[in-house]
Amino acid sequence: MAASTSSQRTYRYLRLGIAGTVVVIFTSVAVAATTVGWLPSVSDYFYTTARASFVGALIAVSLALLALSGRGAERALLDAAALFAPLIALVPTTLAPGAIPGVVAPCAMRCFPPAYEGLAANGVITYLIVGALTVLVALLLATLKQLDLATVRFSLLMTTAVLTVVAATWLFARDAFLAHGHFVATIAFFGLFAAVAVINAFPRRGAPPAPVFRGLYIVIAVALAGVLVAYMVLLPQADARGLPIVLLAEAAALLLFFAFWVVQGIEKWDDADPSIARG
Repeated sequence: MAASTSSQRTYRYLRLGIAGTVVVIFTSVAVAATTVGWLPSVSDYFYTTARASFVGALIAVSLALLALSGRGAERALLDAAALFAPLIALVPTTLAPGAIPGVVAPCAMRCFPPAYEGLAANGVITYLIVGALTVLVALLLATLKQLDLATVRFSLLMTTAVLTVVAATWLFARDAFLAHGHFVATIAFFGLFAAVAVINAFPRRGAPPAPVFRGLYIVIAVALAGVLVAYMVLLPQADARGLPIVLLAEAAALLLFFAFWVVQGIEKWDDADPSIARG
C-alpha cells in the first residue's frame, strides 16, 4: 500500500474531526443531563454546563468546513454552512418557561431569556467583525494575486450578504433576531447539508460514486429533509413536559450529519485528490 500524502492525511483528519464534533456535543449533553435531566431540545443545553463544549464544537465545525470546501457547488454550500454554524453556537435558542431552574423565560410557550441578551450581543458583534475581516483579507490576497478571485467570488458575495442581513436584523429588528435567529441558522445549516449530500450522490463532473455510496447519500439527504420539516413543525410546541420530541429530531439531524462525514471519509479515504468537490 502506497504511503498517504500530506494532503490526504489533512482531508482525512478534517473529516474525522468534523464527525468527532458530534461526539463532543452528544457527550457534553449526556453529562449535563445527569444534572438537569432531558431538556426539550439539544440547543437548550446551551443554558447548562454543556455550553462551552456546544459552542466550541460548532466553531470548530465552521473552521473545518472552510478548509474542506473544495471547488464548485460544494464550495458555495459548505462555505455557506460555515457561516451559519457560528450563529447556531453564538445565538442561544428560545427557551420554554421552567425548562431550566434559574433561567427565566417570561412567556407562555418559548421565548428568549432576557438575561442572555448581552451574551448574544457579544457573540453577534464578534461574528460580524471577524466575518468582515475575513472578507477584507480574502480581497487583499486576491489583490496580491495570492488567491484566485474567480474561484471565491460567489462565496465572498454570499458572505457579504449574510453579514449584511445579520447586521441589519440585529440593529433594526433585534427582538425578531433573538426569537428566530438560532432557529433560522439551524434550518439553513442542515438544509445546506442535505443539498451537499444530493450533489455528492449526483456529481456534475467526474466519476459518479459507487452505488452503495450514492444510495447512502440519498438516504442522508431525504432523512435530513424529513427531520428538518419535523423540526420546523414541532419546535414552537416544545416545552419542559412530556416526550422531548424536538430533542430527538435534533439528535437525528446530528446523527445524519455525522453519517455524512463517515460515509464521505470512507469513500474518499484513498483518493489521490481528496477534496470534497466533484461538481
